[in-house]
Amino acid sequence: MRAGRPSRGADDAEELRNAMKWSWQIGTVAGIGVFIHATFLILVAWVGLFHFLQDHSLIQTFHGIMFVAILFVIVVLHELGHALTARRFGIRTRDIILLPIGGVARLERMPEDPWQEFLVAIAGPAVNVALAGGLAAIILPILGPAELSLSLQDFGDKTILGQLFWVNILLAVFNMIPAFPMDGGRVLRALLASRLPYVQATQIAASIGQGMAFLLGFLGLLAFNPFMIFIALFVWMGAAEESSMVQMKTALGGIPVSGAMITEFETLHPDDELKTAVDHVIAGFQHDFPVVQNGEVVGILMRNQLFKALSSLGEEGRIADAMDEVFETADPAEMLDTAFVRLQSCECHTMPVVRDGRLMGLLTMENLGEFMMVQTALREARRPPHYPSYGLAQTGDQQKDRR
Repeated sequence: MRAGRPSRGADDAEELRNAMKWSWQIGTVAGIGVFIHATFLILVAWVGLFHFLQDHSLIQTFHGIMFVAILFVIVVLHELGHALTARRFGIRTRDIILLPIGGVARLERMPEDPWQEFLVAIAGPAVNVALAGGLAAIILPILGPAELSLSLQDFGDKTILGQLFWVNILLAVFNMIPAFPMDGGRVLRALLASRLPYVQATQIAASIGQGMAFLLGFLGLLAFNPFMIFIALFVWMGAAEESSMVQMKTALGGIPVSGAMITEFETLHPDDELKTAVDHVIAGFQHDFPVVQNGEVVGILMRNQLFKALSSLGEEGRIADAMDEVFETADPAEMLDTAFVRLQSCECHTMPVVRDGRLMGLLTMENLGEFMMVQTALREARRPPHYPSYGLAQTGDQQKDRR
């Protein structure tokens, strides 16, 4: 089990949106909502069944379930370490989600300053080290050094305090593996970024992470350990995604939203029937629609909302009854990299581009991807023969600025 990591905000957005559909809030800590995913109940049931089949004792089964509950309290504390440190740098945490493999603190974004990123990333494992130190201070005078011996074979024979001591040590060590999306990968990237361009630092850290994932997967195959193979795949994909996202964000820097927004699109009126939106979807390639009334954007109708409304209201239903009235907007002069982060982290795929209350265009993930492909092709066409490629960060003024 891992203690999770701070979400990149831009990273994991779609997966986490899906996760939230099956999550329930169980409390609020330091103003941050804590959610538990439905699949966590499967883990609790599995642990309870395992202990009952092993000991045929309801008491032991209860102890096993309580140990899992305590373990996830530790995971929440780990995530709070990330969240509260990020708060010091003005970065809000949307929520904390508890999953069977650990937890995720959904930060709005990761700090761009390497030192700040280092502190945010190291804060989670530091919480586990502090907890282990506190437990050691309690255990040593009462139970003696034997309780803290490095004999993991008798882990199950230790007291719950001894078990929790080793859980915190293992969580700290495991999360410090220098591989995205583990905390150690972000610590490594922060250290590299203090000397190298940010994208180059990310690429090096991601390559190291994928190398470690390959080694972990190989060992998992040799040991016939499916869990190790699963972790290896998780780390491999996380490292690749981190590298891709950072390259994209960096390449969009210095370009205004007006340079990539869609300017030809259909709009809807709140009193239109859903059939109007259906006709637009079938006739063209637009999936999400701004809803405009008296020249002002009053809502967004996304494709999933349209289909959901169709099943309950039929084609005669009103757009006003299906649209989302809370939405993000962008200014034409805003930089694409910041708009990209907001677009990824919000519960949407489309942002209206508005200037002085007037709708100027739309910014979507699809047209951002197409814009990036066009820019990459043009960059390749302008590159002299045999010119070495160092990634998207090595263009324009970015060659002079390591960030």
